[in-house]
Amino acid sequence: MPIAFILACLWALSACLAGMMPTRYHWPAAWALIATGIPLLGFVTLSMGPWWGLALMAAGISVLRWPLIRLAQTLRATFRPDEAQTPHGE
Repeated sequence: MPIAFILACLWALSACLAGMMPTRYHWPAAWALIATGIPLLGFVTLSMGPWWGLALMAAGISVLRWPLIRLAQTLRATFRPDEAQTPHGE
Protein backbone atom coordinates (compact mmCIF):
# COMPACT_ATOMS: atom_id res chain seq x y z
CA MET A 1 0.00 0.00 0.00
CA PRO A 2 1.49 3.40 -0.95
CA ILE A 3 2.63 5.68 1.85
CA ALA A 4 0.48 8.50 0.41
CA PHE A 5 -2.66 6.44 0.89
CA ILE A 6 -1.68 5.57 4.46
CA LEU A 7 -1.09 9.25 5.24
CA ALA A 8 -4.46 10.15 3.69
CA CYS A 9 -6.17 7.55 5.88
CA LEU A 10 -4.44 8.99 8.95
CA TRP A 11 -5.58 12.46 7.90
CA ALA A 12 -9.18 11.22 7.64
CA LEU A 13 -8.92 9.55 11.04
CA SER A 14 -7.60 12.76 12.59
CA ALA A 15 -10.45 14.70 10.94
CA CYS A 16 -12.96 12.33 12.53
CA LEU A 17 -11.28 12.70 15.91
CA ALA A 18 -11.27 16.50 15.54
CA GLY A 19 -15.02 16.38 14.93
CA MET A 20 -15.52 14.60 18.24
CA MET A 21 -13.63 17.22 20.23
CA PRO A 22 -15.42 20.10 22.01
CA THR A 23 -16.63 22.85 19.68
CA ARG A 24 -13.99 25.36 20.78
CA TYR A 25 -11.37 23.18 19.07
CA HIS A 26 -13.21 22.72 15.77
CA TRP A 27 -11.91 25.77 13.91
CA PRO A 28 -8.24 25.44 14.95
CA ALA A 29 -8.41 21.77 14.01
CA ALA A 30 -10.06 22.64 10.69
CA TRP A 31 -7.29 25.07 9.80
CA ALA A 32 -4.65 22.52 10.78
CA LEU A 33 -6.37 19.89 8.65
CA ILE A 34 -6.53 22.28 5.69
CA ALA A 35 -2.86 23.19 6.09
CA THR A 36 -1.81 19.54 6.13
CA GLY A 37 -4.42 18.32 3.64
CA ILE A 38 -3.38 20.50 0.71
CA PRO A 39 0.21 19.19 0.47
CA LEU A 40 -1.04 15.68 1.23
CA LEU A 41 -3.48 15.95 -1.67
CA GLY A 42 -0.65 16.94 -3.96
CA PHE A 43 1.44 14.01 -2.72
CA VAL A 44 -1.42 11.57 -3.28
CA THR A 45 -2.05 12.94 -6.76
CA LEU A 46 1.63 12.75 -7.64
CA SER A 47 2.15 9.21 -6.37
CA MET A 48 -1.22 7.56 -7.12
CA GLY A 49 -2.62 9.54 -10.05
CA PRO A 50 -5.23 12.19 -10.72
CA TRP A 51 -8.29 9.99 -10.16
CA TRP A 52 -7.18 9.14 -6.64
CA GLY A 53 -6.38 12.80 -6.10
CA LEU A 54 -9.87 13.82 -7.19
CA ALA A 55 -11.47 11.13 -5.02
CA LEU A 56 -9.52 12.21 -1.95
CA MET A 57 -10.23 15.87 -2.68
CA ALA A 58 -13.96 15.09 -2.73
CA ALA A 59 -13.58 13.22 0.56
CA GLY A 60 -11.71 16.13 2.11
CA ILE A 61 -14.32 18.62 0.94
CA SER A 62 -17.08 16.51 2.44
CA VAL A 63 -15.25 16.40 5.77
CA LEU A 64 -14.34 20.11 5.79
CA ARG A 65 -17.57 21.49 4.40
CA TRP A 66 -18.06 24.26 7.01
CA PRO A 67 -14.83 26.16 6.26
CA LEU A 68 -15.74 26.06 2.57
CA ILE A 69 -19.28 27.29 3.25
CA ARG A 70 -17.93 30.16 5.39
CA LEU A 71 -15.42 31.05 2.67
CA ALA A 72 -18.18 31.11 0.05
CA GLN A 73 -20.32 33.35 2.28
CA THR A 74 -17.42 35.73 2.81
CA LEU A 75 -16.62 35.88 -0.89
CA ARG A 76 -20.27 36.41 -1.78
CA ALA A 77 -20.51 39.30 0.71
CA THR A 78 -17.27 40.81 -0.59
CA PHE A 79 -18.08 40.72 -4.30
CA ARG A 80 -21.81 41.37 -4.13
CA PRO A 81 -22.77 45.00 -4.78
CA ASP A 82 -24.24 46.66 -1.74
CA GLU A 83 -27.99 46.62 -2.20
CA ALA A 84 -28.61 49.15 0.56
CA GLN A 85 -27.07 52.02 -1.44
CA THR A 86 -29.08 51.55 -4.63
CA PRO A 87 -32.80 52.23 -4.52
CA HIS A 88 -34.99 49.36 -5.70
CA GLY A 89 -37.24 51.57 -7.82
CA GLU A 90 -34.52 52.57 -10.27
